[in-house]
Amino acid sequence: MTDDNERWTITFEGYDPKQEGLREALCALGNGFFVTRGASEEVAADGIHYPGTYIAGGYNRAQSEVAGQTIVNEDLVNFPNWVCLTFRPIDGDWVDFTTMEVVSFRRELNLREGILLRTYTVRDDRGRTTAVTSRRLVHMRCPQVAAIEYQITPVDWSGPLQIRSMLDGKVTNTGVERYRQLNPNHLRTVNKGTVAPEGVYLLVKTSQSRLEVAQAARTRVFKQEQEAHVHITTVIEDSEVGQVFATDARQGEPITVEKVVALHTSRDRGITESALDARLQITTAGSFAQLLRAHRAAWRSLWRRADVELELEPDARDGKPDDGVLLRLQIFHLLQTVSENTRGLDVSVPARGLHGEAYRGHIFWDELFILPFYLQSFPEINRSLTRYRYFRLTAARSYARESGYQGAMFPWQSSSNGREETQYVHLNPRSGTWDPDHSRLQRHINAAIVYNIWQHYLVTRRRPFIEQYGAEIIIEIARFWSSISQYNEQTERYEINGVMGPDEYHEKYPDAPEGGLRNNAYTNIMAVWCIERALEVLNKIDPERRHDLIDILDIKDEEIQRWHDITHKMTIHFHGDGIISQFQGYEDLEEFRWEEYRKKYSDIHRLDRILKAEGSSPDRYKVAKQPDLTMLFYLLRPEEVKRIFIQLGYAFDEQTIAGNIRYYMSRCSHGSTLSSVVFSAVLDRIDRKQSWELFRHALRADFEDVQGGTTKEGIHLGAMAGTINIVLNRYAGVDTTGKTIAINPNLPKAVRSVRMKVQYRGEWLDVTVTKDKLRIELEECADEILVVEVKEIPYRIEPGGALDINL
Repeated sequence: MTDDNERWTITFEGYDPKQEGLREALCALGNGFFVTRGASEEVAADGIHYPGTYIAGGYNRAQSEVAGQTIVNEDLVNFPNWVCLTFRPIDGDWVDFTTMEVVSFRRELNLREGILLRTYTVRDDRGRTTAVTSRRLVHMRCPQVAAIEYQITPVDWSGPLQIRSMLDGKVTNTGVERYRQLNPNHLRTVNKGTVAPEGVYLLVKTSQSRLEVAQAARTRVFKQEQEAHVHITTVIEDSEVGQVFATDARQGEPITVEKVVALHTSRDRGITESALDARLQITTAGSFAQLLRAHRAAWRSLWRRADVELELEPDARDGKPDDGVLLRLQIFHLLQTVSENTRGLDVSVPARGLHGEAYRGHIFWDELFILPFYLQSFPEINRSLTRYRYFRLTAARSYARESGYQGAMFPWQSSSNGREETQYVHLNPRSGTWDPDHSRLQRHINAAIVYNIWQHYLVTRRRPFIEQYGAEIIIEIARFWSSISQYNEQTERYEINGVMGPDEYHEKYPDAPEGGLRNNAYTNIMAVWCIERALEVLNKIDPERRHDLIDILDIKDEEIQRWHDITHKMTIHFHGDGIISQFQGYEDLEEFRWEEYRKKYSDIHRLDRILKAEGSSPDRYKVAKQPDLTMLFYLLRPEEVKRIFIQLGYAFDEQTIAGNIRYYMSRCSHGSTLSSVVFSAVLDRIDRKQSWELFRHALRADFEDVQGGTTKEGIHLGAMAGTINIVLNRYAGVDTTGKTIAINPNLPKAVRSVRMKVQYRGEWLDVTVTKDKLRIELEECADEILVVEVKEIPYRIEPGGALDINL
């Protein structure tokens, strides 16, 4: 495999106002503590561009008046724009891409080193041409530091030049058009000023959460690699502070500007006061070159653990960039959203990353798709993210109690303190109306939490983690599932009513005044699975800890007996020839007129908005936004699904899985980026050609913005992580959940090879898969011989040894 710069670079040629928002999201830089969008240094939010800086856990609540209601939203806050840097001839205008002639424009995102390179040439209204090269980094080793190197070269002119470097606190949360009727103001400026001898600082505070965020900037100007003599004017306005540097420019001679920024919050560890520490940090920070060296080293360390090399067969390479580069783009954004710098922070992973304001930066069930990536390469980070749920267990207990249930019920949308953040109304951008939002009824989020905890245990076998944190969450969620399950005397089975499944097109029954459905199959089966895990965890943990939990949680024998009863008597509905009903009454819905609507609207991904704008509703039809029942086959092995159904007294065979996958896929509009991920995975052993096509669709979902312009509001992190999981677990066939590591490759026809690092119980293996051979190398520093199972045959590898196995 060629491993040159091209396989590590995403390039965008030309300046296209319609594409700027998308490119800003895709070119965002971050380090797990904060992320800054890839907006140009010279721009402000103007309908084309949208600079944004978002801090992990940086939330604030604001009140709005919408549709006659007072609602409160908690948003991931857009903090001050630190990248502001521009120039002008003293008798000219500051750089403006909308009014000046853009002669050339190019962005290069260096995935290997975490650097955004931008080169452009502009010509002003007096015919003066200037070339600019900028390099930007958000430091991966020093999480509070970011830097820009900005080189200005007059191409055909000489004369006085002004350079302006600012910290802009005027920013608001207006990055998502459909939220713009909501209150966008979250910040107030507390203080601002200069930092002798060459810097400025800005201190802001969020209006409700009282989070202080300080930025300090040090800007230096160089000519011929020597610091230049410049005249500096300090600019202090209401919510802005900065400096203007005056110097003489000469044709063909570059002027280099270095801007180093420190960002601290009042929640940082080991600081005195955020503004003080930010000011101190810029006085001691090294040059751009020095910062770059440490930054590159940090990225090298990350890629050594997380890189996945995907190479296609020559006749399958029909896209630019190729699939291997796009897979690295997914990994890159995952590492920027959550990294070693996130460990110890009381945060989880927003569904849209820290790259924009979509979903208001909230945390959903997307953890189900995202956390496996960290579990594979960074289990210590995975543990930190899982503890986010533990620290909100009290809030989940309160939510359950307020809703009439026992145990712990986690919210569909979570952010700062674990309360339910889902709104009761949401805007339909197609109709302009505010419609009821019943999505808080997606109680299956609780199954996702148990699933992630259990996967962590299976992969790491760390008993202390499950005993200290995981067991209590699993047991309390099992209690919730038990209390929401109602026994039906007529059927002699348990039912779960008033819920939604993952398919958000079905919020309620047609014409029903209230939201919720009866006996969603995915929810019911996963409830059984969760209760089984609670019973299992009570048997696995240390007897003293088990005794403590039984006492602390007041678990009675009758409660345990009810759990056993539910796992044998849960209700599942069927219709047709072995089709598992997505929910009770699904068979009574109308079939949808797919071809008619495709001809009428072309893009029907969001059929819910189309139908509601027409005065109808997807609740009436057999149509899905994304996989619902099919999620069972994504999460659980076929034999486990079969076991549960038979245990419940229902017939089930291998054909049941294939038939249900095909049935529900033919009725799905793929209105979620997760849809292609799930169907690609479950079709892997059924229809390999279609599985591969769906994988590629998921891989390109954000790069090609397949969801109709939503990527500019934030990347789809669940889909990104899902593509990596497919390569590792389906194509390479790596399974680390058993008592030994198992590798059963199954490469698609289009894939020539996959190479990756695999961690198993603290030991690292280098795994290379081709069509006819599997090579496994165990690191020299491994503590002991490792047993690897390939096609159910065990092999032993010694430390520093290798295995070559013909497939």
